[in-house]
Amino acid sequence: MVISKELINYSLKNLWQSRGRSFMTILSIFVGITTIFIFISFGWGLYDYTESFQSSSSVDKVMIQAKGMGAPGLDDTFKLTDDDLEAIEKVAGVFEASGSYFRAAQVEKGTEQKYIFFISYDPKKPIMMELSNIDIEEGRWLRNGEAGRVIAGYNYLIPGRIFPDQYALGDMIKIDGKKMRIVGFLEEVGNPADDSQIYITNDYMEELYADDNLSYGMLIARVDVKNIDEIIAKIEKNLRKERGLEEGQEDFYVQSFQDLIESFAIALNVIIAFVILIALISVVVSAVNTANTMVTSVLERIKEIGIMKSVGAQNSEIFKVFLFESAFLGFVAGVLGVALGWLVSYIAGVILDNFGWGFLSPHFSASLFLGCIAFATLTGAISGAWPAWSASKIRPVDALRYE
Repeated sequence: MVISKELINYSLKNLWQSRGRSFMTILSIFVGITTIFIFISFGWGLYDYTESFQSSSSVDKVMIQAKGMGAPGLDDTFKLTDDDLEAIEKVAGVFEASGSYFRAAQVEKGTEQKYIFFISYDPKKPIMMELSNIDIEEGRWLRNGEAGRVIAGYNYLIPGRIFPDQYALGDMIKIDGKKMRIVGFLEEVGNPADDSQIYITNDYMEELYADDNLSYGMLIARVDVKNIDEIIAKIEKNLRKERGLEEGQEDFYVQSFQDLIESFAIALNVIIAFVILIALISVVVSAVNTANTMVTSVLERIKEIGIMKSVGAQNSEIFKVFLFESAFLGFVAGVLGVALGWLVSYIAGVILDNFGWGFLSPHFSASLFLGCIAFATLTGAISGAWPAWSASKIRPVDALRYE
């Protein structure tokens, strides 16, 4: 649909003359588009974060956890033991398996104390550390059988994240009353909880808490990716047999890393869709407001329409004038909404990153910017379609008599 330059100038002049009403119409759409942009940018950023874990080092991993109400390893009701680990290792298609202990521990620095997750792994089979695809930021990995040495999360490098002063390689850190030396720091995950964790070897964890009847918080197996579903079924069967359980009575669950990511993505889809639905309600209200504005505009300009038709203007040209005006209001609202949405998202992303929530970074792309502007323009155009059609059907004689 092509509109002439003269009609465009005429429409813009009319919008300017009724700029107060035009401004309120733009404002109503603008708020909805800003909200949609912010939520989509952060939702898209979460998808990016999720996809960053889907690397070649994690797709062949299967995780086994005991069912319980608490965090891994902190619920004594259900436990995973070395017998469970052996049952998993016997499954055809399992290349290697390892367990990790999880504990809540107190970290002290001067007079301050913080509670963090204390996690162990087997340096000979570092499957646990491969899950998140995180590497060493500074220092080195732990060595087999190493005692009194720890790897600290990224936040220990940053002043104010955990304690006012940061730690450095070789520093001593006091955990549950025992001093240990830091030999490495992990890269940033972007989650304060993950970036505050401290890691030691399985042997050292067993030595430190020999009297606590330790049980694994998680068992991880590296398996043949080609037959992963079949292998998971066999792992479940072996564990039921080892634990004396009937099918359907499992006190554990087995999940591939890919399934975990997909479950997270599904939950994220539901949350983002719900939030965007709320924002769309705002846009619908804005569309009604735009339609009302255009109806009012038509009523105020009935005589103008009659004059235009009497000098030869066709119905299609009248339709184009009012459709262009409503679409233009939507376009302006879209541009302003996207601009403010970007500004708010950017500032919020910087603030969240400074507080250690780097995984909540917004995603900005040309498709997001153009999509929101196009959506706003389309919303304006659809809202003005019926008033524009009504205006085009007005008879010149009736229009010139209108008071």
